Amino acid sequence: MTRSLLSIAFTLFLLLSLSAQTMFPEPGRVFRDDRIPRIDIRLSDADLDFLLEPSNLQSDEYKPASFYWDDGEEQDTVESVGFRLRGNSARGAQKKSFKVSFDEFVDGQKFKKLERLNINGEHNDPSIARSKLSWDLLRELEVPSSRANHVRLYINGDYYGLYLNVEHIDEEFVELRFGNKDGNLYKCLFPADLDYKGGDPELYKEARFGRRTYELKTNEQEDDYADLAGFIDVLNNTAIDDLPCELEKVFNVDGYLRAMVYDILCGNWDGPIFNKNNFYLYHNTETGQIEYLPYDLDNTWGIDFLGEDWGLRDIYSWARDNEPRPIYTRIMAVEEYRNRFSYYLSKYMNSVFNRDVLNPRLEQLRQQMREFVEIDTYYPRDYGFSPTDFDNAFSDNATGAGHVKYGLRNYVSTRRESASNQLDLKAIAPIITQVSNNQPTAGQEIVITARVEDDAAVNTVVLNYSFGNTMQLTEEPMFDDGMHGDGEAGDGTYGTFLSTLTGETSLSYFVQSSDDEDKVSRSPLCDFKEMNIFRSTSTLYINEIMASNSTVIADEEGEFDDWIELYNGGSDAVNLNGLYLTDNLNNPDKWAFPDITLGAGQFLLIWADDDEEQGQLHLPYKLSADGEEVGIFALDNGEFTAIDQMTFGPQATDQAFGRLPNGTGPFQVLVPTPGASNEALSTGPGPAYPSFQLSPNPFTNQLLIEFEGQAEVQITDLSGRLIWHQEFVDQLSWTPEDVQATVFIVSIWREGKMLVSRQVLRL
Repeated sequence: MTRSLLSIAFTLFLLLSLSAQTMFPEPGRVFRDDRIPRIDIRLSDADLDFLLEPSNLQSDEYKPASFYWDDGEEQDTVESVGFRLRGNSARGAQKKSFKVSFDEFVDGQKFKKLERLNINGEHNDPSIARSKLSWDLLRELEVPSSRANHVRLYINGDYYGLYLNVEHIDEEFVELRFGNKDGNLYKCLFPADLDYKGGDPELYKEARFGRRTYELKTNEQEDDYADLAGFIDVLNNTAIDDLPCELEKVFNVDGYLRAMVYDILCGNWDGPIFNKNNFYLYHNTETGQIEYLPYDLDNTWGIDFLGEDWGLRDIYSWARDNEPRPIYTRIMAVEEYRNRFSYYLSKYMNSVFNRDVLNPRLEQLRQQMREFVEIDTYYPRDYGFSPTDFDNAFSDNATGAGHVKYGLRNYVSTRRESASNQLDLKAIAPIITQVSNNQPTAGQEIVITARVEDDAAVNTVVLNYSFGNTMQLTEEPMFDDGMHGDGEAGDGTYGTFLSTLTGETSLSYFVQSSDDEDKVSRSPLCDFKEMNIFRSTSTLYINEIMASNSTVIADEEGEFDDWIELYNGGSDAVNLNGLYLTDNLNNPDKWAFPDITLGAGQFLLIWADDDEEQGQLHLPYKLSADGEEVGIFALDNGEFTAIDQMTFGPQATDQAFGRLPNGTGPFQVLVPTPGASNEALSTGPGPAYPSFQLSPNPFTNQLLIEFEGQAEVQITDLSGRLIWHQEFVDQLSWTPEDVQATVFIVSIWREGKMLVSRQVLRL
C-alpha cells in the first residue's frame, strides 16, 4: 500500500499514543543530580523536640512546618507542610530520616506536582550513595522506580547533613509511570512473603507490628483485596506447566525478572526474595496486571547484617532457605523464565554493572558529595564513619564498620566474577513486551506496535488478528523500519497499520515472533488483546485539549490548569447528564458530567486540575504532558459505550492539540482557542510578526528560520513531541537528523511565552 508523506505525518498523533506514558519521567528540578540542592525546614522548637523525643520515635504524627527549596538557580517556599520521622530501624538512628507531606494541612497543596518527599539519612551506608546508584541502575534495567538525588538538609537553621531525596510512591508516582492511578497500591513490609493463606481476601489484611503486612495505600474506603488474593493464588497454586499462561494474565513477569536481576546483582537482601520486605505492588488498570515496584534500597552493594556474603551468593539459590518465597522459587521453576533471567543478568552485567561503566560515575558522586560529608556532624554518630571511610566506600576497601564488607568497586568486581561463574546461559525465545494499539474511531487506521528483543537474530514479527467474532486469523508482518508506527528504524520496536472496517466492530490480536534458532513466542502468551472500534451517532466531540497550560487561559480561581474542550457539532442541544469523562479508557466512569445542556454548535471548557471543589466543571484528575488518553462514555443497560475518545503524545507547554475542522477532523497542533472554533497554524508570515520567515517551505534538507531580535525556536512534530529547540538572534538554520516526521510546527518563544507558530513541510 502506497502512503503519501502527508498521510504518514497525520498518523503521527496516533503513533505516539501507543507509548503515551513513560515509566521513566525526567528528573525535573526536584530530582536533578547535576548539583546538590538545599532544603530548609522550619518548625517550632517544641514540635522538633517532640519528633526527636525517644518515646515518640514510632509516631507518625506530622508537625506543621515551612519548606524552603534552593537549587542554586531556583528558590521556592511552601508553607504549612507536614513534617515527621520516617523509616523502621532508621527512626532509632542518630542521623534520622524524615518525610515531608505538602498536602497534610492544606488540601491539594503540592510542590512541583509532588505530594510528599522522603528525605533519607542513609545512616548505614558510609558512601551515602548505594540507594542513589540503585535507583539509577533500576532505570537502566527498565524497572519503574523512584527518582532520587542528594540534598543538604537544614532544620531551624542547623545543618543536619547530606541526605538522599527519594520520590515517594503514591498515586502521582503510579500515574506518571502507568497512566492511571485508580488501581490498588499495596505497600508490602515484613513478613510479606506472598505465601498463600487461602482464597478469602480478608486473610491478607493480617496486621503485624501495628500495621498490615500488605497495606493498601489507595482505595482505602473500598478496602478490597481480591486482586492481591487472586495474584497470590495464581502464583502459588498453578501447576508449573500452566503458570506462564495464568501468571502473565495477572502479573508483569518480564518487569519483575529485570527487578530480580537488580536484587541479585546488587545484593538487595532486604527485599521480597530474601527478607520478605520492602516492596510495593500496583494493580495497573490499563493492563490488568500487578506491577512490582522496588522500595528502600540502602542495604545493598555488600552491606550485610545477617552474616552473609552477598557478593558470592548463588544467583539460582538466592532466596532464604526453608521459607516460602514463591515470587522467586515458582518463577525460577519455569525454564523459559529462568533462561530469560539469565539472559537479562548477562546483558546488564555487560552493559551497566561493570567497573568500566560505573567507575566514572562513582568518582563523580564522590567528588560532588565530599565537601558536604566533611561538615556533616551527624555522619559519624551511628557507626563512627569518617571522611576516610567515605573515600574508602567508593574504592576497593571496606570501612571499619562490621556490616560494610565491601567498597563499591570491590563489590562490583566480586559480584560480577561470582555471578559470571554461576551463570547458566541458554537460548531464549524472542521477548515480546509493550504490545500496544491506538484507540481509533471507525475509518481511522489502527496502529499496533510491540517491542521485541532476543539473544539471537529476530527473523519474523507477525500480527495475528481477526475482526468481530469470526476468529479467522489473518497475518500481517510487522516492521522495525521507522515507517510503520514503530518509532526509529532499528530500535527494537515493530509496528504495522491496519485499515478499520466502516462500522462498529472489535479487534482480537496477538503478536508472534521467531528467531534464527527456530524459537517462537507470542504475546499475550495464551490469550488475545481486545479492542473496540466504534462509530458513535452522537454529535458530542472532544475537540481540543491542553495538557500543559502556563499562560493561555486561567480558570475562575486565576489558575492556569490543564483543560479539555468539548464541542456539540449537531443541530440539536445535547444534555450531558448520564455521561462520563475519563483519562483512562479502561475506567470510563472517573467523572460524571453535571446536569447541563450544551447547545448546538456550542463549546464547553472543562478544567483538568484535580480540584473538584473549585466547581462543577473541575475534574478529579489532571492531564499528563507526557501524553495519555481522554474519552466520553455513556452508561447503557449496565455497560459503558464510547461516545468519543482520543489519545495524544507528549505536549509542549501552552500547546493546543485538537480537531480541524471542529469535531470531525483529524487531531493536530493548533492555535489555542479554548471555548471557540479551532484555528489552524499558519504556513506563511503573518501581520503580527512579518519578520518571521521559514524558507524554503517545503524544504528538503535545511530550513532557514528568521525572526527579528533574540528569541527561542521550538520545533515539534504534529503530535506535539518536542524535536529541537535553540536560542538565536535574527536567524539560524536547522537540519533534521534522525527524524522521521515530515510535517513540523515551528514556534517562536520569548520569556516563556509563545509568540507565533507555523507549519512547515519537509519533502
